Amino acid sequence: MNSYQDVFARYEKKYLLDGAVYQPFVTQLAHHIKEDDYGKTTICNLYYDTPDYRLIRASLEKPVYKEKLRLRSYGIPQLDSQVFVELKKKYKGVVYKRRVAMPLTEAMRFLKRERRSGQASQIEREINWALGFYPGLCPAMYLSYDRVAAYGTEDPNLRITFDSRILWRESDLDLCSGSFGRPLLAPGQQLMEIKIPGAMPLWLSHLLDAYEIRPLSFSKYGRGYLTALHDTQEQRGVVFCA
Repeated sequence: MNSYQDVFARYEKKYLLDGAVYQPFVTQLAHHIKEDDYGKTTICNLYYDTPDYRLIRASLEKPVYKEKLRLRSYGIPQLDSQVFVELKKKYKGVVYKRRVAMPLTEAMRFLKRERRSGQASQIEREINWALGFYPGLCPAMYLSYDRVAAYGTEDPNLRITFDSRILWRESDLDLCSGSFGRPLLAPGQQLMEIKIPGAMPLWLSHLLDAYEIRPLSFSKYGRGYLTALHDTQEQRGVVFCA
């Protein structure tokens, strides 16, 4: 399985694994999944937001509906590389992702609303609507990570990914600049995501229980934003109470 999809609707659960649990858990998991054809991939993202961070502030309040807009590349791109403009929505626990592929230079024009959209697809029209609805949208944070993706051997719709070396930065917001920044995870940690269209397979539920792996709420952009906010408040002399 090695094709990129343009439309998703699925449940996504996240789990934080430390080094002691990761290896034995993955050894057992390997009986049920197969790594996809891309192997380990460095995924680079630019998250777009308003000047007052309206999108991520709303997301952190855990509303029934929330959305994010990002520009994504697989590997560090050149200006003529294919990238994806993605609108990611979440409603009542179900994640809906709509994305369109285009060269990086064209994507940057599209996100600045400089590109004519007379022949736009339905997905482009949805993204265009978001660009008009949120005034001042611009790159707000760079995030990259090394991802290993796999799919279920019994059910290919089951997707499991492992993200390591998650890095973020608020400056040099250019996908072509490369993968560098501040680490989001502690050394040895992995962020696992289980992505399923419906109920979780029983064997997977039992395996998670056996290793006492519990889901958690984890937003990469949200963690980076809160860390940056904390740093800013500390610089201003704000005192945090335990």
